[in-house]
Amino acid sequence: MKTILKSEITCPNCGHKEVEDMPTNACQFFYQCKNCKKVLKPKEGDCCVYCSYGTVPCPPIQENKSCC
Repeated sequence: MKTILKSEITCPNCGHKEVEDMPTNACQFFYQCKNCKKVLKPKEGDCCVYCSYGTVPCPPIQENKSCC
């Protein structure tokens, strides 16, 4: 299975959606919404903002590896 490197993040504060490239060498713990400027952090139990708010989980999770 090919690893997907793009994910659409949806801001839980304002609902804005943005397609972003996910890093392959690190987890992204913070993400600032381009619309309302709120800084998103992963939900409890998730390793990164893509696993919490994205349409696709981060590359390490897709590859069944432990996340950062």
